[in-house]
Amino acid sequence: MHQVNRADTAGTSLFALGATTRESRSVYDPNDPVGRLLFNVLGMVAEFEADLIRARTREGMQIAKAAGKLRGRQLTLSKTKRKHLLDLAAAGKHTQAELTELFDVSRTMIYRELRRATK
Repeated sequence: MHQVNRADTAGTSLFALGATTRESRSVYDPNDPVGRLLFNVLGMVAEFEADLIRARTREGMQIAKAAGKLRGRQLTLSKTKRKHLLDLAAAGKHTQAELTELFDVSRTMIYRELRRATK
């Protein structure tokens, strides 16, 4: 399926693909003035709806943040587990692969925690 870029004017990429619209029993050709009007109207309505959804999402996030319910991503490791991880890594007795199994986290998480500790 072809996605229309916002920079496309009047759905020109859809026209190039030979798209047509069917409304009940009539078929509207994008090269026809009525078909072009219909495509433009449908495109404007879709863009308007997308803008409404973005605005509602932002508004909902602001309300949740004000109520203290939106705090961002929570840490995977607790402070105690993080300290234990750093102690084991500093001791050098375990590889990163072993640490991922011990703490049940991804290898990326291990690297991230070790990098954070050196900052």
